[in-house]
Amino acid sequence: MTAQTCPRQHQRTTMEIASLEPSLYTVKAVFILDNDGHRLLSKYYDTELYPSMKEQKNFENNVFNKTHKADTDEIAFVEGMTIVYKCSIDLFFYVVGSAQENELMLMAVLNCLFESLSQILRVILESDPQQVIQKVNYRADENPLSEQSVAQIMQSAKEQIKWSILK
Repeated sequence: MTAQTCPRQHQRTTMEIASLEPSLYTVKAVFILDNDGHRLLSKYYDTELYPSMKEQKNFENNVFNKTHKADTDEIAFVEGMTIVYKCSIDLFFYVVGSAQENELMLMAVLNCLFESLSQILRVILESDPQQVIQKVNYRADENPLSEQSVAQIMQSAKEQIKWSILK
């Protein structure tokens, strides 16, 4: 009887440990909200978590209402999820993981996202506008700025940067 009990206990312990190990599914969602709680960007990696857009926005509003008054970067537990977040001027960056997720792992993802976006924006803001326009192949006579949306300009810039990196 002892021989039969030990393997079962060992199997259960191994399965419990395996479920707590980090995996590629550490991050359930990432989203960025403005200072009013409106979505600027979101990506849900666990589609079963909040399958509809309405459920996602409700979750984001709930998270924002519980976190927007904090002055420092913190950790929150909302709707059974571990959430790490960072505020910068008028933007709120959130990384969502499961309840038993390691907060340090989630914070590393958040810091990477925040620093990457900061570097990209810093380069764009410190650049000479004429050089930026030349980099995105902007031709004022073909398509005046007033006729282009910001999204079109950003898409064009993204394509040009992608091709310059791939060269």
